[in-house]
Formats: sequence, C-alpha cells, structure tokens
Amino acid sequence: MKLYYHPASPFARKATIAAILLGVEAEAQFVDLFKGEQRTPEFLALNPRGKVPTLVDGDFFLWESNAIVQYLGMKAGETPLYPTDPQSRADLLRWQFFESTSFAPACVIFVYENFLKGLLGRGEPDPVELAKGVEKFDAAATTLEEQLAERPWLLGNTLTLADVSIAPMLMYIEAGKYPMEGYPNIAAWFERFKALPAWAATEPPAA
Repeated sequence: MKLYYHPASPFARKATIAAILLGVEAEAQFVDLFKGEQRTPEFLALNPRGKVPTLVDGDFFLWESNAIVQYLGMKAGETPLYPTDPQSRADLLRWQFFESTSFAPACVIFVYENFLKGLLGRGEPDPVELAKGVEKFDAAATTLEEQLAERPWLLGNTLTLADVSIAPMLMYIEAGKYPMEGYPNIAAWFERFKALPAWAATEPPAA
C-alpha cells in the first residue's frame, strides 16, 4: 500500500496520522505540490483531481482524505479508533461530513488569505474574504466547541478517527490567524491531539 502525500497538506497529514495510529503499513510517497507533481499524467492516472492524499492498494486507487481514513480503519480490524457499533460508526461519519462541508472550508479561507497568499506572492489578505471566513468559522467552531464541552474527544472518552479527521485542519491555526477567541474547548482538544506521538512524527520539516 502506498500513500501519496505532502507534509504541508492537513488533508494528507490526517491520512498519515490515521495510518500511524491504526498501525497500518503504508509506504509514504512524497508529491511535490510546489513543483506541480500532482498535475503530471502519472499522478492524474491515480487521482484525476490532482490532490493529496491519494492511496494505492494494489490496483485500487482511492482519493478524498476521509474516504482514505475510513479505508485504513477497515484495514486495521478491531480498534477503538474505529468503533463498530452502528450508532458510533454513524456518529464518526457525521463528524467527517462536518469537517468536509463546514469546518475545513472555513479554515481554508484563513490558510489561503493569511498564509499561502504571501508565500505564493499573490498579494495581501482580502478583508472581504476574511469576513466571510469569520462567519463560516464561527458557525462551524460553535458546533465543535459545544460538542467538546463535556468530553475530551469528539465521541466521548476515547480518541477515534473522528478526531483524526478534524484536528489536522488546525495545523495552521497560528499562520492562518484563525479567530480562536471564545473557543477554549477546541483549543484544549487540539493541545491533547498535538500531544500524540503521531502528531510530532508528521510535523512538516522546517523551511
């Protein structure tokens, strides 16, 4: 099994962390996004979207980070990270959908406007876009904050793939200048997640 990734991608990082925590062996294949390797014919044959992460297991090609996390959970067998009872499994899926439809799109605005724009020489942050980002972020973060009010992890007392699917979106919390004021539960949850050895193991190299 091969996992195509770039360390700067929070979506690829979630898949890599999932593989580590689940104990699933996946050979890491670096894709240099800044050199356009994701747009080569060879890579597009694996993932027509031209994005990381991409998983290759024999002749099976899989893209979309949450689908990859789900697949890794299935490959791992019985594990608390991927509960098997229908309600817990549905709850886990719920938070993955929340990440892809609500939380990640909000975070991406801040990552692009406050970090990537400058890195790529595309000008100053757009205050109109940032205002939209605040609205989207507050709507999503309020839901997450309330969920974490009385439990250490999203599904309760045990770390699961629900946490793995969302927490990496906070890797640019400082560089992206996320509007975190008023969200102490999210901040504490993220600190717990960062304490996992898998977080340090997937830290992008210093520039």
